[in-house]
Amino acid sequence: MTEQRDASAEKTEVGNYFVANYPPFSTWSADELPAAEATLRRQPTPETPLGLYVHLPFCRKRCDFCYFKVYTDKNSSEIKRYTEALLLELDRYVECEAIRGRKPSFVYVGGGTPSYLSSSQLEYLFESLAERMSFDAAEEIAFECEPGTLQQKKITTLRNLGVTRLSLGVENFDPEILDLNNRAHRGEEIYRAYNMARAEGFPQVNIDLIAGMVGETDSNWADCIEKTIELQPDSVTIYQMEVPYNTTIYKRMKSDGKEAAPVADWETKRRWTDQAFSALERDGYSVSSAYTMAKGADATFMYRDLLWRGADLLGIGVSSFSQIQGVHFQNEHGFTPYVNRVEAGERPIARAHEMTGEETLVREFILQLKLGKLETRYFQDKFGVDVCERFAKPLALHGRWISHSDGYLHVTREGLMQVDRLLHDFFLDQHRSARYA
Repeated sequence: MTEQRDASAEKTEVGNYFVANYPPFSTWSADELPAAEATLRRQPTPETPLGLYVHLPFCRKRCDFCYFKVYTDKNSSEIKRYTEALLLELDRYVECEAIRGRKPSFVYVGGGTPSYLSSSQLEYLFESLAERMSFDAAEEIAFECEPGTLQQKKITTLRNLGVTRLSLGVENFDPEILDLNNRAHRGEEIYRAYNMARAEGFPQVNIDLIAGMVGETDSNWADCIEKTIELQPDSVTIYQMEVPYNTTIYKRMKSDGKEAAPVADWETKRRWTDQAFSALERDGYSVSSAYTMAKGADATFMYRDLLWRGADLLGIGVSSFSQIQGVHFQNEHGFTPYVNRVEAGERPIARAHEMTGEETLVREFILQLKLGKLETRYFQDKFGVDVCERFAKPLALHGRWISHSDGYLHVTREGLMQVDRLLHDFFLDQHRSARYA
């Protein structure tokens, strides 16, 4: 099985490569909606952190590689209607036993392009959310931005609203490559946005890059690494380009009858990511995960770290995902169905999945492997399981990349560069052949 994947992994073909959650989304269904309602009626497990995810699905343009739920055609009145729907949805949750009285330890505002909203729209949204669910215990408020949407007033507004981790979707510094991939921003806007963010004093600024965009070359990638190091962000997140079914790239592939995407192959993307990690390491950065390098003790990412250790997450907005007390659920996938259900006084949940104890174990194990270092004692204490015995077969299969010493499983650099490809061998049998999304 693994050898077959090795042989086919060279070309970038259509499909979801990255493992963001478990079990696979394709196994969630409307049949399990009663489980979502039932978990919301239960008292929360003591000491379990809660996070809040807010989805703002608006963008200036749809990038050719984007597979998120985004809209480029909504006017101000529709954005207003959506904002009110977010607040109505949160009203429906804060009255539930599982949520009532809890304060989020972390907040993540994603999209889409959250920074597409105006300063006044953002002020209204943040203040209205906090009236319903206090943010005063939130140690991290993360906010995604597209550089071209940021002006001084908006940057100042975000800092005043308490944003602690500002993430800039740079992707590439070359204007021609940005244009080839239908990105809305341009190179000069990256520097203007970054410098304003630094001057405003955000505790953490992250830069996103993508290895494998249409048009990227060895020399361009080396230039991106050099420019990133010159900026000195607190963290750098590098995604290897994948091409899911709902992307513009795939639509063109299908129209042209092509199986391989017009982007770098997997070997090249892994080499480029490793090249960036090595250069960042030489500059004092440390590995934070298979995707992220960070500099300094303050460069943390609570959203990731707590979720991967079983925290609850309440997601509001179209297509948003939640995980409450062992139950996954996702909202309506379309703008109109989502808003209509919320305005009708309903919770807009479309599908759900109640995890078994074994699925919960597998989920936390595979996600924490992506950190590059996994503490085995954690699983013994929480699940009463020796993971080296439980996963002995796939660990032996991938012994070239995963080793056990000093109470930890360690993933080599070569293993980290392809960790999502390895994780399927740790899935339960019934999930290994399932389509991921």
